[in-house]
Amino acid sequence: MFFALTAAQEAALTATRDDAEVRAFVHAVEAAWDDEWLCETDKAWDAMHRCLGDGTLDIAYRDGGPLPLTVLGGRHHYEGEEYVVAHVLAADVVKVAEALRTVDETWLRDRYHRIDPDDYQGVLDDDDFEYTWSYLQDVRDFYQHAAAAGRSVIFTVDQ
Repeated sequence: MFFALTAAQEAALTATRDDAEVRAFVHAVEAAWDDEWLCETDKAWDAMHRCLGDGTLDIAYRDGGPLPLTVLGGRHHYEGEEYVVAHVLAADVVKVAEALRTVDETWLRDRYHRIDPDDYQGVLDDDDFEYTWSYLQDVRDFYQHAAAAGRSVIFTVDQ
């Protein structure tokens, strides 16, 4: 799940001191459930991150410009291994939004076919690609909207 944060929400997130406070913050944002400022991706986030990065779920990959920031990039606020809260700052949201404009179906399909099937929990096939492409278009629109509003973005997922 992606959420575009207000300045007050971002300040509250950066003020958290431990995993319990981070989880409480995310639960509060989720409870507000503001459709205008969230984007669901179901399980498509996995292939999406791999396609936009180096083909893996590596969160340290930074050599590919802003695209690897889209899903698992940015600052990670949760230290445990069972949950991810990846925070992309507003200035980087603008860069990600611009970079996502260049991603078309052909480019994504090429990257999708480079994913190592032994390292992927899903089935790499046309249906999974279409599923990933569909959600990526939603994420692209979401980043455009967040960038226009000057908002930062968090991505959250249970592992």
